[in-house]
Order: sequence, then C-alpha cells, then structure tokens
Amino acid sequence: MYVVHLPNVSTPLFMKRFILIIVITVLLFTAGSAAWYVIKLHNPHTPVSHAVVAASVTDNVLKEKLNSVAVTANQYAAAHHFSTQFCFLIDMSIASGKNRFFVYSMKKNNVLMTGLVTHGRCNQNFLTGRKYGNTVGCGCTSLGKYSVGKPYQGRFGLAYKLYGLDATNNNAYSRFVVLHSMQCVPEKETEPYPICQSDGCPTVSPGFLQELSLLINNSKQPVLLWIYE
Repeated sequence: MYVVHLPNVSTPLFMKRFILIIVITVLLFTAGSAAWYVIKLHNPHTPVSHAVVAASVTDNVLKEKLNSVAVTANQYAAAHHFSTQFCFLIDMSIASGKNRFFVYSMKKNNVLMTGLVTHGRCNQNFLTGRKYGNTVGCGCTSLGKYSVGKPYQGRFGLAYKLYGLDATNNNAYSRFVVLHSMQCVPEKETEPYPICQSDGCPTVSPGFLQELSLLINNSKQPVLLWIYE
C-alpha cells in the first residue's frame, strides 16, 4: 500500500503560494476566454466558410431548376461577354431564412457557395409573401438578369453597382439597387424564421460578401447575377 505524504499546508508560506497560483490561473483563464469570445463571436471580419458541394443541394426539384437556369445563364453569358466561369443565381421562390443565393460554377456545373439574401419589402414594414416591382421608389425586388459593376464604398460599406439587363429590372441603377451586406443578415440559415428585408437590394451577410468580392474582383469579365422565381 502506497502512502502519499502531503506537505504541511498549515505553513503560511505554502498557503500564500497556493492562493497566488490559484488566482493567477483563474485570471489567465478568464482573460483567455474573454479574448476568444470577442475575436470569434463579435469580430465582423472573422472568416466564415460558405463553401458547399453540389450534393448539399438535396432537393431534387431545386437541383433541376437550378441546373436549368444555369444552362440559360451560361448561354447568355457567352453571347454577351460575361464570365463563363461562374454566375450568381438567386431563387426568390425559396424562403428568406434558407440559402437562396447560389454561386454556380458553369465549368463544373455545380454549386460553389450558398448564402442568405434579402428581398425588397415594397415600402411595407414587413412584406408577407412575394411581390416585385421596377419603378423608382417602389422598394421591391426586381426579377431579371443583372451585370455586377465596380465596387465602391457606400452608406453600407463595400457595395457593387448593379445594372438591370431586362425590361423587368432596367431601372435598377436609377433605384440605387446594389449588392451589399448588412449585419442583420445572418451567416447561417434561420429557417423557419425569416431574415430582414431591404428596399430592393439583394443584401447578404458581411462574411458572404467578403467571399463574393474575391470572385468578382478577380474575374476578368463582368459577372452575371440573375434573380428569378
């Protein structure tokens, strides 16, 4: 049988050292935890991965619809000198709390990234259902194809001008409809709960815009964005 001999804890020197070690350990743990919380949870520049594989789009109806739209987008891009590497597809028939902004690879015919995106509230406090418009001041989403323009710093920070290419969205520039981010858009899905709404802009989360900006800025040709239902 082993006998463990403990030091005489009644000595003042031992107790002082013991208490000092405990206090230092608690302070270091608290400081480290606080730093982790601030950096990981409150830093808007913390990288967030939105990369997904095509297999993650498990709804077969959605897959077929997405692939069909992508084929038409690829043909349009090739005919009008847009990038044929990838395009941005936004399916407004999907609830706002689910990922409905798709970065689609036209070379590999699969989804590269997905993210949440707002729709216009049409000047209501909160729009129920779907409604679209193209007149200046309507506050609605406009369906159609867009050319993603140059980046600039606006009231929401980094943003990209959008130019409507169809009769259903040809007032986009006059309406100041742009691609930008806002903190109210989460980085992950919120279904069954909806996300915030915009005045017609396709607004994404800050982390998602960072990843989109890498693609846009490195593209040699304009990027095609298509909002459809």
